[in-house]
Amino acid sequence: MPTSRTIALIVAAGEGTRAGAGLFKQYRVMAGKSVLAHAVDALASHPEIDAVQVVIGAGQQAEYAEAIGGRSLPPPIVGGASRRESVANGLAAITGTGVLIHDAARPFVPHGVIDRLLAALAEVPGAVPALPVVDTLAQAGDALGDVVPRDGLVRVQTPQAFHLDAIRAAHAGWDPAREATDDAQIARAAGLRVVTVEGAAVLEKMTHASDFTAAEQRLGASMVSRTGLGFDVHAFEEGDHFWLGGIRISHSRGLSGHSDADVALHALTDALLGTIGDGDIGTHFPPSDPQWRGAPSHRFLTYARERVIVAGGRIDHVDITIICEEPKVGPHRDAIRARVAALLELKEAQVSVKATTTERLGFTGRREGIAAQAVATVRLLEVAA
Repeated sequence: MPTSRTIALIVAAGEGTRAGAGLFKQYRVMAGKSVLAHAVDALASHPEIDAVQVVIGAGQQAEYAEAIGGRSLPPPIVGGASRRESVANGLAAITGTGVLIHDAARPFVPHGVIDRLLAALAEVPGAVPALPVVDTLAQAGDALGDVVPRDGLVRVQTPQAFHLDAIRAAHAGWDPAREATDDAQIARAAGLRVVTVEGAAVLEKMTHASDFTAAEQRLGASMVSRTGLGFDVHAFEEGDHFWLGGIRISHSRGLSGHSDADVALHALTDALLGTIGDGDIGTHFPPSDPQWRGAPSHRFLTYARERVIVAGGRIDHVDITIICEEPKVGPHRDAIRARVAALLELKEAQVSVKATTTERLGFTGRREGIAAQAVATVRLLEVAA
């Protein structure tokens, strides 16, 4: 296959609920992000994948948007009544030369498997990852039946790679009265040669609650702890209130700043961005940009939270110290703590808010402004670091 555009088509239109938790399994969260997001990130991070397109079930737009977070993807395609119809809808919507068709319920896609699939696709119109059958196979019934020879049998996985025009034509020629177990079956029925490459144990499909428990344990063991530090200062100016920790506080003066000058949320935003090495608040929201004039700082904080999640991180704890002579922070501490926890979607036990003075030393001691420092602790998947 000549150098071309390769698309990853992720089929997330299923309604499987055997995994429990009241959600379709592709939208369940593991290690801080959804099963679907894990699959998207694994495929999108491969240098030879040019784009990722997701196919979802009808009426799943809200679940999809929450699961995908702030990732920049084309609008999802709505699938059909079966997996085959969903794939066909996706194939009709994409352009390119090669396609990797993948099930969202397989969240972990090693780059080595993608490498092997694309290398095979340079020689043949179709390739699938597969693993040998190692367990004894037997016929089922009221009692255990005869053993089935396993010689020559393999367990076929996804993603399955094809020349796009070839698999699109194969789908068009398939008898709609029949259902197919996978796209390789449809390709073979159209006369396409499909080869196997070495698969991977981590490509196993997530089906039952125990699968999610095992995956969480595996991911937890591969996560590292990151700490970020933030610091910010704003001076007092004329006014009758200011914002602190997402709370409006009545006061004889306001705080000066390009946005709403919430010194506590600014420091915490920098701390979160620091955990993933993603610059600072000025990098993403430059004060020279007029669109951020007077902007509420909770937008900056929730943006930083989304950046952490997209990077594969899980926020464990945040700690804010507010430094000022006035006003007294104590009466507002619980409200600030609750507001920060809500913005970051954390439990209040994961948020600490403290206050101190500089014993009347420096600009805060002279009641010229307020300072804040923040520390954030995040666990991050090593593969995303």
